[in-house]
Order: sequence, then C-alpha cells, then structure tokens
Amino acid sequence: MCAEDYAMAITPDSVRELLHSEDYGDRLRAVNQMRELDPAAAFELVQLAANDGNARVRYAAVSQLASLGHQDLVTAEALLRRALTGDPEPDVQAAAADTIGGLQLKSIYGELMSLYHSTDEWLVKFSIVAALGELGEPEAFTLLQGAVTSDNELIATAAIGALGELQDDRALPVLLPFTTHPDWQVRHRLVQALSRFSQPEAKAALQQLAQDESPIVAEAAQQHQAMT
Repeated sequence: MCAEDYAMAITPDSVRELLHSEDYGDRLRAVNQMRELDPAAAFELVQLAANDGNARVRYAAVSQLASLGHQDLVTAEALLRRALTGDPEPDVQAAAADTIGGLQLKSIYGELMSLYHSTDEWLVKFSIVAALGELGEPEAFTLLQGAVTSDNELIATAAIGALGELQDDRALPVLLPFTTHPDWQVRHRLVQALSRFSQPEAKAALQQLAQDESPIVAEAAQQHQAMT
C-alpha cells in the first residue's frame, strides 16, 4: 500500500474500531493514527483513549492532547486534571504534567504543586518542574528554589531551566552558584536560564561561561552574548 492509500484508509470510523479492539496494541495504533485525522475528529477519539484500561494507551492519548487540546480546552483541562491526580501510573501523570505546561493551563497550577509535594516518583516531579517553568507562575518560585537542590540531578537541572523561564529577579542568587558546577550539562542549562536576565551579574556570569572548558557550554554562552 502506498503512502496515499494508507492515509486514505485511516478514517474516524477505522480509528474508532481499533479503539474498541481487545488488543491493546491495536488501541495504541489507533492513538498514533489520530495524527492523520482532522483535529476535531481526533480530539473526540482521543478522549476515549485517555480513559483506556491500558496505561500505555492512556499515556499516548494524554501526550497527544498537547497538540489536540486547543480544540476544547475546558474538556482537555478536565481530562488532564483527572490524569494528573487520579491515574495510578506515574508515566501517565508525568505526561499530563507535560501537556498541562504545553497548553498553558494555569488553572491546574494548584494540583501540580500539591502533587509535587506528595509524590515520590522522580519522573512526575521532573515533569511538574518543567511544566511550572512553562506556565510562568510566579508563585512557583519557592518550589523551584528548593528543587534546584534536589538529590536527583535531572530534577535540579530542570528547575534551573524553569527558574530562567520565570524570569524572577529572586532567581539570580539561586542560579549564579551553578556557574562552577562540575557537570557541563548543568552549566549548559544555566546558560539558557541566565540568557533570560539582563542584570549585570547575569551578563558577567555568561561572560565567564563563554570561556567554559566545555566547548558546548562556551559556544552557547557566546551565541547568547552575540544576540544581546
């Protein structure tokens, strides 16, 4: 079957039929095929998949809401809030947090904060930190300030990036000590964060990072300097 014939074979009815299959692989394939459908039709169907009994199917559906949720933000918000706070699978909760950030659903900010403090799942915490940065909610500063000291370096690095996205002046004293962090990936994320600030101390730190021993860090800092 050529690509054109394949695209013609995918219809809302064919996807719906797959979603009702007893084989979770078929249902997972249905979620992937939704990308070929009109967004309005896909959004109707993705709601079914978001309530599937299989976690992998729910994960795929919740992730797709990032591109389909604008069809009906009220409905998407309800689905994501339920996935974030009620799904038993951490992967699905993390996907919900990612999508909440992508859709800028600030109304779910409270649930994100509450879950961060109650969960022991590092992946969920990581996704929440990243989402809080995307939301740009000033009240998240205290949480992110604490997250940069997390024992999990991925969470700490995400918090550095999120503090940059907040562009809150209070973040600079928190961020500047990472200029000499031994991990180049942390320093690279720091460059991205500091580039969002115009204060002299941020520019001085970028100047220092432009001479970093890591070529990747140095080049990133130099590029940001050239843009200002």
